[in-house]
Amino acid sequence: MILVRFRDIPPPAQHAFMRLNGWELLYLVAFLTALFFVLSDGALGTAERTTGTVLLVACLAAYVRLGRRAVGVGYRSWEGRTYVVLLIVLFTPVAIMAPYTRFVLFALCSQCFMMIPKNQAKIAVIIFNVAPGLKFLFVPPSREELTSFLGVTLIVVVFALIFGPWIVDVIGQSRERASLIRELEARRAEVDRLSAERGALAERERLAGEIHDTLAQGFTSIIMLLQQPDARRIELAVQTARENLAEARALITEASPAPLSSATLAEALARITSQFGEELSVSADFEVRGESRATSTKVDVVLLRAAQEALANVRKHARAAAVTVTLEYTPETAVLTLRDDGVGLDPSTAEGSEGYGLRGMRARVEQVGGTLTLTSPPDGGTVLEAAVPTSRPDQGA
Repeated sequence: MILVRFRDIPPPAQHAFMRLNGWELLYLVAFLTALFFVLSDGALGTAERTTGTVLLVACLAAYVRLGRRAVGVGYRSWEGRTYVVLLIVLFTPVAIMAPYTRFVLFALCSQCFMMIPKNQAKIAVIIFNVAPGLKFLFVPPSREELTSFLGVTLIVVVFALIFGPWIVDVIGQSRERASLIRELEARRAEVDRLSAERGALAERERLAGEIHDTLAQGFTSIIMLLQQPDARRIELAVQTARENLAEARALITEASPAPLSSATLAEALARITSQFGEELSVSADFEVRGESRATSTKVDVVLLRAAQEALANVRKHARAAAVTVTLEYTPETAVLTLRDDGVGLDPSTAEGSEGYGLRGMRARVEQVGGTLTLTSPPDGGTVLEAAVPTSRPDQGA
């Protein structure tokens, strides 16, 4: 389940087109002005003034009860349609009794486009402006009255039909953008979640690889040494335990591997090769070829871990009598080669069926742009070669 917090996204009632201060001020000023004109019109009788006042107040009440909410909930609400119908019913008698109040239609027609679908709003605008002319069916208008009515109707209708759709488009674009922003934020939250999960998984895999290549191999060595205890083997077991402890501390502090803490890569490889030979009582030789040079910590760690894993595999599977470890420097690469005279490569370790250790070793080498090959020569045994470039800019310490 994804929990998304849209702190920077206003909820629907806060979109710009729903900030009603300007619209409400226009609406309120228009109706209060119309109310003032009705109350102060001496040509109207008491009953007409009272009726006009009640109807205008009812229009304001309808807006508070229905119209304001209709803007917030969108075009398809029953509040919007009900409000527009009520306005037609309530305001038309006022416009008939006091034609000068028709300037309120500028505010009402704008509201129609904010509250109901565009085509329905156009019909409502026409009804708003034509309905007051129904009185001419019963009372023939003078020329001045007809001219005034037609002029006001034309101006209001044209104004409403031009600016009303524009208002609708603005609202539609605002809603669409709000929806897109919310979708974008949801996608971003999903990306953040997946990135966090991927980072956690990568860190677990890294720690698993470090533990496999160091502590697990060290414990295996200790067990093998103590199975046939003598003074030298016990001494080697204690030394291995101390190295495991140093490796554990290095993992906790994210420091360099213990073998590299006070030695060069060549020295560390020579030491673990010699220790391997003593543990298994086999011939184990180490050789440096080419012009030895300092390489980045990342390259040193990759090659050291590759050597440790390769020697561990020889210990477990090869039944070898001799092992040779070579570190060769070329102008652009450092190449670690481990050769044994054991039983050769097991088909189950072919690419696609590699064990955890080989997969981890290959992943380490490839992360720094290197290559790992594992072959069985015709004359027997196994050859592992890890070639790592030493000039890549991303291999800094």
